[in-house]
Amino acid sequence: MRLFLFICLLIVSCNSKENKEKYNHKFYRAVNNKDTAVLDIKINDKRFYGRYEISHYGTGKDSGDVRGDLRGDTLRGDYHYISFGGGWKRVPLALLKRDNKLYLGKGVIGTYFNLPCFVPDVPIEYNNSEFVFEEVTK
Repeated sequence: MRLFLFICLLIVSCNSKENKEKYNHKFYRAVNNKDTAVLDIKINDKRFYGRYEISHYGTGKDSGDVRGDLRGDTLRGDYHYISFGGGWKRVPLALLKRDNKLYLGKGVIGTYFNLPCFVPDVPIEYNNSEFVFEEVTK
C-alpha cells in the first residue's frame, strides 16, 4: 500500500504545473516616417509570444500574432497576420535586443517544409532596420 501511495505521489508531483515559467509583459512602439508599429509581447528567458501591428499610413494595417524563441540577444520566430489586403500571411521575424531597443531584422526568406524562414547562409541585417522599437511604459 505504501509503495502504491509513493508511486501516486511521484506521478502527481511530476505532472504538477507549479514550475510554470513566468512571462514579463512588454509593450514596444516604433515609427518609420508615417508608419507605426506596435509590439505587445509576453517574454521570458526562453520564449516570447504576443501581438504585432503595423499601421501603413494611408493604406491600412497588418495585424496578427508573433511567437518564437530567444537566442542570446535575438528574438527569432514568426509573424502570422492578416495583411491590409485581406489575406493571411506568415513571415519570419528577427529582432535584435541592443541598448534597450529592439531592431527589426531583414534577411533573405526561403521555405522549409512549406514554412517561410530566413535562409541560414545569409546573415540577417539589423543596421538599417525598418523599425526600431522602444519600450513604452503604460
